[in-house]
Amino acid sequence: MKKVKVNAWQVGLVFKNDEYKKMLLAGSYWFWKGEQVYIYDITKQFVPPVELNILLQDQRLADLLQVVEVKDNEIVLQFENGLLKQVLVTGRYAFWKSVVKNEFIRADISKPEIEADIGRSVLAKAPVSNWVRNSEVQSYEKAVLFIDGKFVKVLDPGMYYWWKNGIPIYVGKADMRQQQLEINGQEILTKDKAALRINAWAQYKLADIEKALVLNKDYDKQLYVAFQLALREYVAGYSFDELLEKKENIVPFILQRVKEKAEALGVAVSAFGIRDIILPGDVKEIMNQVLIAEKKAQANIIMRREETASTRSLLNTAKLMEENAMLWKLKEMEYVEKIADKISNISVGGNGQLLEQLKQILVSK
Repeated sequence: MKKVKVNAWQVGLVFKNDEYKKMLLAGSYWFWKGEQVYIYDITKQFVPPVELNILLQDQRLADLLQVVEVKDNEIVLQFENGLLKQVLVTGRYAFWKSVVKNEFIRADISKPEIEADIGRSVLAKAPVSNWVRNSEVQSYEKAVLFIDGKFVKVLDPGMYYWWKNGIPIYVGKADMRQQQLEINGQEILTKDKAALRINAWAQYKLADIEKALVLNKDYDKQLYVAFQLALREYVAGYSFDELLEKKENIVPFILQRVKEKAEALGVAVSAFGIRDIILPGDVKEIMNQVLIAEKKAQANIIMRREETASTRSLLNTAKLMEENAMLWKLKEMEYVEKIADKISNISVGGNGQLLEQLKQILVSK
């Protein structure tokens, strides 16, 4: 015989010749040779030594066990005293009803959506994260959600989770901030066949992400083409000289032409501008010659105007001097003073007659 002791937190299962006989609760027991006792800790998961259905025929044992069945396309999250313990996959599990409180959350993973009663903190933990796929939409983004190839909804900024299964999920993101579109190197002929190269720019924002990503493909490329065609339409409608005269009308024309197309693309255009217009070499040379000629003509006009004004001033001064002898003498002394300023010293030679002549020059009568 042998003695077996079952403690208060234990349960014993008695087998004889590999056949289940009975269950033992806390206490001390004696057994004959050929009987085998399995001792189980009721604070831990129960792993049966034989088919579980055989053991469950013992009602006393069945009342002490909590059986969890996990079907195909399901997982069960086991929480032990409120803490995530493990993820149960397809199969049958048994747990002791004891001081350890076990809770179970069943999840259908045949569908991508995750039930609301499973928190984000649980989904991020290692036992569950292997069964989850996620996508983050930044604060400056919006996204469109496709499940199994079908558009479902627009996603606002945040973190999103789905069960990992065979159903494909696609999240298309778009930047909602203001963006810059460069329209460079546009070779365009004017109405009079002058070849121009134009570099332009435009600024825009996404207004409707569903239109931009679901109803249109490569909305930014389509917007580029819309600006390109509108620019070509405007330039080709004028001769080179007319284009230079009406250059201030190009921006409102382009914005008006592109507005309707941009709305269909889910885009709001906020600004457009011409960075530079590059002329062919021969046209540029001719324009430079015209500019030089214009500037020379303007300079000649100014010079003639100044000469006329100067002559008129001299004529007026002469008339005044002719009418007023004192004014004549003051003018004469002014010129003598200017001459004297240029002379540092005077050497005088000869008789008194020379001194008298100099006195006549410098001294007023």
